Amino acid sequence: MKEAVHIGRNPSTEPDLEELVGRVALGDEPAFASVYDAVVNPVLGVVRAVLRDQAQSEEVAQEVLVEVWRTAPRYRSDRGTAINWILTLAHRRAVDRVRHVEAVAARDHKAALLEHTPEYDEVTEQVEARLEREQVRRCLRTLTEIQRQAVTLAYYRGLTYRQVAESLALPLGTVKTRLRDGLIRLRDCLGVTA
Repeated sequence: MKEAVHIGRNPSTEPDLEELVGRVALGDEPAFASVYDAVVNPVLGVVRAVLRDQAQSEEVAQEVLVEVWRTAPRYRSDRGTAINWILTLAHRRAVDRVRHVEAVAARDHKAALLEHTPEYDEVTEQVEARLEREQVRRCLRTLTEIQRQAVTLAYYRGLTYRQVAESLALPLGTVKTRLRDGLIRLRDCLGVTA
Protein backbone atom coordinates (compact mmCIF):
# COMPACT_ATOMS: atom_id res chain seq x y z
CA MET A 1 0.00 0.00 0.00
CA LYS A 2 1.32 3.43 -0.96
CA GLU A 3 1.48 6.35 1.47
CA ALA A 4 0.07 9.78 0.61
CA VAL A 5 2.76 12.32 -0.14
CA HIS A 6 2.18 15.83 1.28
CA ILE A 7 4.03 18.91 0.14
CA GLY A 8 4.49 21.67 2.66
CA ARG A 9 3.28 21.33 6.24
CA ASN A 10 2.47 17.97 7.69
CA PRO A 11 -1.36 17.77 7.84
CA SER A 12 -1.29 15.63 10.97
CA THR A 13 0.27 18.49 12.95
CA GLU A 14 -2.30 21.04 11.78
CA PRO A 15 -5.48 21.45 13.78
CA ASP A 16 -8.73 20.31 12.17
CA LEU A 17 -10.52 23.24 10.43
CA GLU A 18 -13.93 22.08 11.71
CA GLU A 19 -12.57 22.04 15.26
CA LEU A 20 -11.08 25.53 14.78
CA VAL A 21 -14.36 26.94 13.45
CA GLY A 22 -16.08 25.42 16.50
CA ARG A 23 -13.64 27.26 18.74
CA VAL A 24 -14.13 30.48 16.73
CA ALA A 25 -17.87 30.12 17.38
CA LEU A 26 -17.01 30.35 21.10
CA GLY A 27 -15.01 33.56 20.53
CA ASP A 28 -11.53 32.01 20.50
CA GLU A 29 -9.33 34.64 18.82
CA PRO A 30 -6.22 32.43 18.43
CA ALA A 31 -8.42 29.82 16.72
CA PHE A 32 -9.68 32.52 14.36
CA ALA A 33 -6.07 33.48 13.57
CA SER A 34 -5.43 29.85 12.62
CA VAL A 35 -8.59 29.71 10.50
CA TYR A 36 -7.55 32.96 8.83
CA ASP A 37 -4.12 31.62 7.98
CA ALA A 38 -5.57 28.37 6.65
CA VAL A 39 -8.27 29.88 4.40
CA VAL A 40 -7.15 33.37 3.37
CA ASN A 41 -5.49 32.24 0.13
CA PRO A 42 -8.31 29.94 -1.05
CA VAL A 43 -10.86 32.66 -0.18
CA LEU A 44 -8.88 35.25 -2.11
CA GLY A 45 -8.61 32.85 -5.06
CA VAL A 46 -12.38 32.27 -5.21
CA VAL A 47 -13.14 35.97 -4.88
CA ARG A 48 -10.52 37.00 -7.45
CA ALA A 49 -11.94 34.49 -9.95
CA VAL A 50 -15.32 36.25 -9.70
CA LEU A 51 -14.26 39.89 -9.40
CA ARG A 52 -11.03 39.95 -11.48
CA ASP A 53 -9.93 43.09 -9.62
CA GLN A 54 -7.14 42.78 -7.06
CA ALA A 55 -8.18 45.66 -4.79
CA GLN A 56 -11.85 44.67 -4.68
CA SER A 57 -10.89 41.02 -4.23
CA GLU A 58 -8.80 41.83 -1.17
CA GLU A 59 -11.61 43.96 0.25
CA VAL A 60 -14.23 41.26 -0.30
CA ALA A 61 -11.93 38.54 1.10
CA GLN A 62 -11.53 40.63 4.24
CA GLU A 63 -15.33 41.00 4.48
CA VAL A 64 -15.70 37.22 4.13
CA LEU A 65 -13.26 36.52 6.93
CA VAL A 66 -15.04 39.00 9.19
CA GLU A 67 -18.27 37.21 8.31
CA VAL A 68 -16.66 33.89 9.30
CA TRP A 69 -15.80 35.41 12.68
CA ARG A 70 -19.34 36.74 13.17
CA THR A 71 -21.28 33.74 11.83
CA ALA A 72 -19.10 30.83 13.02
CA PRO A 73 -21.86 29.77 15.48
CA ARG A 74 -24.11 29.08 12.45
CA TYR A 75 -21.68 26.62 10.87
CA ARG A 76 -23.02 23.05 10.93
CA SER A 77 -20.58 20.25 10.15
CA ASP A 78 -23.45 17.93 9.18
CA ARG A 79 -24.08 20.15 6.14
CA GLY A 80 -20.53 20.16 4.79
CA THR A 81 -16.91 20.84 5.55
CA ALA A 82 -15.74 24.09 7.08
CA ILE A 83 -13.66 24.98 4.02
CA ASN A 84 -16.66 24.48 1.73
CA TRP A 85 -18.80 26.64 4.02
CA ILE A 86 -16.18 29.42 4.00
CA LEU A 87 -15.62 29.24 0.24
CA THR A 88 -19.39 29.34 -0.31
CA LEU A 89 -19.53 32.51 1.78
CA ALA A 90 -16.68 33.91 -0.33
CA HIS A 91 -18.36 33.08 -3.63
CA ARG A 92 -21.70 34.55 -2.53
CA ARG A 93 -20.06 37.73 -1.26
CA ALA A 94 -18.10 38.14 -4.51
CA VAL A 95 -21.23 37.64 -6.63
CA ASP A 96 -23.07 40.17 -4.45
CA ARG A 97 -20.27 42.68 -5.07
CA VAL A 98 -20.49 42.14 -8.84
CA ARG A 99 -24.26 42.68 -8.73
CA HIS A 100 -23.85 45.79 -6.59
CA VAL A 101 -21.22 47.28 -8.91
CA GLU A 102 -23.42 46.56 -11.95
CA ALA A 103 -26.47 48.10 -10.26
CA VAL A 104 -24.51 51.25 -9.35
CA ALA A 105 -23.18 51.53 -12.91
CA ALA A 106 -26.66 51.09 -14.37
CA ARG A 107 -28.09 53.68 -11.97
CA ASP A 108 -25.30 56.16 -12.79
CA HIS A 109 -25.80 55.57 -16.53
CA LYS A 110 -29.53 56.16 -16.20
CA ALA A 111 -28.95 59.34 -14.18
CA ALA A 112 -26.50 60.60 -16.80
CA LEU A 113 -29.03 59.99 -19.56
CA LEU A 114 -31.73 61.84 -17.61
CA GLU A 115 -29.43 64.84 -17.15
CA HIS A 116 -28.99 65.13 -20.91
CA THR A 117 -32.63 64.47 -21.84
CA PRO A 118 -34.88 67.51 -21.84
CA GLU A 119 -38.00 67.30 -19.74
CA TYR A 120 -41.02 65.95 -21.62
CA ASP A 121 -43.02 69.05 -20.74
CA GLU A 122 -40.24 71.31 -22.03
CA VAL A 123 -40.26 69.58 -25.41
CA THR A 124 -44.05 69.62 -25.56
CA GLU A 125 -44.15 73.32 -24.74
CA GLN A 126 -41.61 74.10 -27.46
CA VAL A 127 -43.59 72.16 -30.06
CA GLU A 128 -46.88 73.75 -29.02
CA ALA A 129 -45.37 77.25 -29.08
CA ARG A 130 -43.96 76.65 -32.56
CA LEU A 131 -47.32 75.39 -33.84
CA GLU A 132 -49.12 78.38 -32.32
CA ARG A 133 -46.66 80.81 -33.93
CA GLU A 134 -47.18 79.17 -37.31
CA GLN A 135 -50.96 79.34 -36.90
CA VAL A 136 -50.82 83.02 -35.89
CA ARG A 137 -48.62 83.83 -38.92
CA ARG A 138 -51.07 81.99 -41.20
CA CYS A 139 -54.01 83.89 -39.69
CA LEU A 140 -52.18 87.23 -39.93
CA ARG A 141 -51.94 86.65 -43.69
CA THR A 142 -55.77 86.62 -43.87
CA LEU A 143 -55.99 90.23 -42.60
CA THR A 144 -56.08 93.32 -44.77
CA GLU A 145 -52.80 95.22 -45.06
CA ILE A 146 -53.93 98.01 -42.67
CA GLN A 147 -55.30 95.49 -40.13
CA ARG A 148 -52.05 93.47 -40.22
CA GLN A 149 -49.91 96.61 -39.83
CA ALA A 150 -52.04 97.91 -36.93
CA VAL A 151 -51.99 94.54 -35.11
CA THR A 152 -48.26 94.12 -35.67
CA LEU A 153 -47.42 97.60 -34.39
CA ALA A 154 -49.74 97.36 -31.37
CA TYR A 155 -49.14 93.77 -30.25
CA TYR A 156 -45.67 92.86 -31.51
CA ARG A 157 -43.93 96.21 -31.14
CA GLY A 158 -45.95 97.33 -28.11
CA LEU A 159 -47.07 100.71 -29.49
CA THR A 160 -50.10 102.50 -28.08
CA TYR A 161 -53.15 103.17 -30.31
CA ARG A 162 -52.05 106.79 -30.68
CA GLN A 163 -48.49 105.73 -31.69
CA VAL A 164 -49.93 103.25 -34.21
CA ALA A 165 -52.13 106.02 -35.66
CA GLU A 166 -49.12 108.31 -35.98
CA SER A 167 -46.96 105.57 -37.56
CA LEU A 168 -49.64 104.74 -40.15
CA ALA A 169 -50.68 108.39 -40.62
CA LEU A 170 -54.33 107.46 -39.94
CA PRO A 171 -56.93 108.94 -37.62
CA LEU A 172 -57.05 107.34 -34.15
CA GLY A 173 -60.64 106.11 -34.64
CA THR A 174 -59.74 104.36 -37.91
CA VAL A 175 -56.80 102.59 -36.22
CA LYS A 176 -59.05 101.46 -33.35
CA THR A 177 -61.63 100.09 -35.82
CA ARG A 178 -58.97 98.33 -37.90
CA LEU A 179 -57.44 96.80 -34.78
CA ARG A 180 -60.83 95.63 -33.49
CA ASP A 181 -61.78 94.14 -36.87
CA GLY A 182 -58.34 92.53 -37.23
CA LEU A 183 -58.51 90.99 -33.74
CA ILE A 184 -62.01 89.61 -34.41
CA ARG A 185 -60.76 88.06 -37.62
CA LEU A 186 -57.71 86.57 -35.84
CA ARG A 187 -59.92 85.20 -33.09
CA ASP A 188 -62.17 83.49 -35.63
CA CYS A 189 -59.19 82.18 -37.62
CA LEU A 190 -57.49 80.80 -34.48
CA GLY A 191 -60.74 79.25 -33.25
CA VAL A 192 -60.71 81.14 -29.98
CA THR A 193 -64.10 81.42 -28.30
CA ALA A 194 -64.92 84.59 -26.43
